Amino acid sequence: MPTTALIVIVCIVAVIALIVAAVLGVRAYQRRRMTKRLAQRDRDQVHYAFIINPSKPQAAELRPHIEEFCKRKKLTQVEFIDTQLDKDGRACALEALDHGADVLIAVGGDGTVRTVASVVSGTEHTLGIIPIGTGNLFARNMGIPIDDVDAALTVATSHGSRQVDMGRLSLLDHPQDERGHAFLIIAGIGFDALMIDDTDPQLKKNISWLAYFVSGFRHLFSPKYRGTVTMTGTDGEIHSSPTVAFRTFLAGNCGQIPMVSLMPEATYDDGLLDFELIDTSGGIIGWANLFGDVVHQTMTGKPSQSPLSTNSTLDQIQGVSAEITLERKALAQVDGDIVGETKHLRFDVDHRSLRVRVPQLDGPDAGGGTGASSENTGPSPQQ
Repeated sequence: MPTTALIVIVCIVAVIALIVAAVLGVRAYQRRRMTKRLAQRDRDQVHYAFIINPSKPQAAELRPHIEEFCKRKKLTQVEFIDTQLDKDGRACALEALDHGADVLIAVGGDGTVRTVASVVSGTEHTLGIIPIGTGNLFARNMGIPIDDVDAALTVATSHGSRQVDMGRLSLLDHPQDERGHAFLIIAGIGFDALMIDDTDPQLKKNISWLAYFVSGFRHLFSPKYRGTVTMTGTDGEIHSSPTVAFRTFLAGNCGQIPMVSLMPEATYDDGLLDFELIDTSGGIIGWANLFGDVVHQTMTGKPSQSPLSTNSTLDQIQGVSAEITLERKALAQVDGDIVGETKHLRFDVDHRSLRVRVPQLDGPDAGGGTGASSENTGPSPQQ
């Protein structure tokens, strides 16, 4: 292996190690603060529906744990609904509402959370989350404990919630796709969807989210996508860019993923989406530059490229919607779920349409209960 390439690899590994150490330190501090905060929470005696993804390894042993927790907290209106191959989180959530549930608690990964949230959004009901998935990205962005089940249960079953935005991806060349596809974290087309679609499920179980990188290496040199991008900005102005070339195009509601900040300015309740156009050139050098760009903005907390970057593009802009027309079909994903191929799509956002139980209660939307908020003016539930 050439000396230069070896040095680059060593530097990348060293940077990753430093980021991991910093993340672990911050997480330990946050856990101590959260333990004190949760001790002051008041229980909410309402009808809870736990919607469980039984395919997760922890699901079988978690159910009796939840039952014991609810019994210990004297929560008496509790039901369990399991997702199935022909019954996703959305169908389970509709069943729970039909049974009179007030708080719907998604027990699973980001896919389960997303589909349950698509029903809760725009209603007077509340979403709780017990994260047992691989990434648990939305839970991480909400500050919900991902490695402490009792703490997550305490958050989900006690007063304290926040109104957040929900994104929506519509495949405009799919006539049957009337409702669109809800997303809470990031939706995208191109390289990111290829990487997700090609990830080995067994490897994902073994090494968690790192399995995505293994898949990503297989698609580093896939052909670029070209098309016209039309955005509606924060000022309401419409901007159109023809013949845009890119590796992947992302729309983010939350921007934090494990160890890195993909969209530093993404805020889950500002009524905006953060759009990111990513491109590389020059082979492996371009991808190394892109990695440096992501590390740079993670360290600075600002959406900017590294001053050393020469063969990568990381353009970011905020807006309320974006419509893309492609020259050839691209695979699309929402929160890690593949939704099909498309040549014509649109990203939109429903401002503060979803109420979520969270541990952090400072801010104007801090509060409890399950009633409608004055800000809860979202549309009817979206898929």
